[in-house]
Amino acid sequence: MNDRAAIAFREIPESDLDRAQELAYLVFHEKPEDELRKRHRELLAGCLRIGAYDADTLVGMVAALPFTMAVPGAELPCPGLTFVSVAPTHRRRGVLSGMIGELFERCTAEGWPMAVLWASETAIYGRFGFGPGTYGTTVEIDSRQPLRLRISPDERPLRLVDRAHAPALLGPYYDRTRAARAGRPARSEEWWAKEWMVERDPDDEDFSPPRVVALGDPLAGYAVYRTKDEGDRPGTPGLVRLDELEADTPAVAAALWRYLASLDLTGTVRAWGRPLDDPLLLFAADRDQVRVTSTFPALWVRLTDVGKALRRRAWAAPADVVLAVTDSALPANAGTYRLTAAPGAPAAYEGVDAAPDLTVDVRDLSAAYLGGSPLAAAVRAGLAVEHTAGAADALDAALRTPLLPHTVEEF
Repeated sequence: MNDRAAIAFREIPESDLDRAQELAYLVFHEKPEDELRKRHRELLAGCLRIGAYDADTLVGMVAALPFTMAVPGAELPCPGLTFVSVAPTHRRRGVLSGMIGELFERCTAEGWPMAVLWASETAIYGRFGFGPGTYGTTVEIDSRQPLRLRISPDERPLRLVDRAHAPALLGPYYDRTRAARAGRPARSEEWWAKEWMVERDPDDEDFSPPRVVALGDPLAGYAVYRTKDEGDRPGTPGLVRLDELEADTPAVAAALWRYLASLDLTGTVRAWGRPLDDPLLLFAADRDQVRVTSTFPALWVRLTDVGKALRRRAWAAPADVVLAVTDSALPANAGTYRLTAAPGAPAAYEGVDAAPDLTVDVRDLSAAYLGGSPLAAAVRAGLAVEHTAGAADALDAALRTPLLPHTVEEF
């Protein structure tokens, strides 16, 4: 008997939201408090929800947040996958494959050229064509002594912002600057309030409510952070956890980092998910004081319509390359295409009957799309094949962005 044939894939109605939440909590071993349950329900109510049903029993779910994503030179509609859950009784029966297939069909029907996710298990999603489009790094500052810098910080006064007023102040700044780094989704005022400014951190309730420090009028930069004690003994220095820092200039960034490292009764600043090209790593005078403790894949990208995605983004240099694209999950993407692109003009991407310059799987092309994962590295790793010398380097030069793609928006 084909187990998958007994599973029906369809949209989850609002009447099944309670069942959907309980399935997610079962899979992720969670027992959230009422406040977080309410927020999860709100998120699911605003999502596309694809379910797997065994008769009348919900045994799988994929939800997709309706993001608008910054890509080089443009913004694209982009579902953000979350609450990906398969009941433990139905693993290895094609449930996840079926739900992802349904999602891809919806992407085609709605004209969504890409999808994204954060992978709780990175071994899973490559087989569906997702590749790591951004990377993050965790940085720790030993703040038991003043932060030493190679540049002069901006000396304009800093001010603390009430978290209730923060979305109105930070939102327009974020909207104005987020295109500088591809991979950042648009944020509504509700998203600011309920995801970034929520009083209690559901993962660690020992942290303080979020604090916001701002510099400049008009705003030139800000940091969102939380603090907590790090021990039971009096005098043990506490922890500052940086959630987000944005700045117009290195001098503004230096002022914000200096402030975070100077908070009384703290001894460590920990910043998770910073970009790999964070200028702090260059303007810090002592790299023993400022250490990178981890680097990890962050936002995983899947081009669901390769041609549309390539035509919509901007290009840093001319490119004229014939690509042989493989895509086992979405055969419409597979084939041999000529890509011609130049700065300031839309790219052309047309099927051709010609020998390819580069053979690449959609997973690696998706990873390279935002400009942060060079295709030449995929060639060196044996994951892509260069038939014409220099083809990968030429395409990488065209895909390159001034700043590496980055997002700290975990969902």
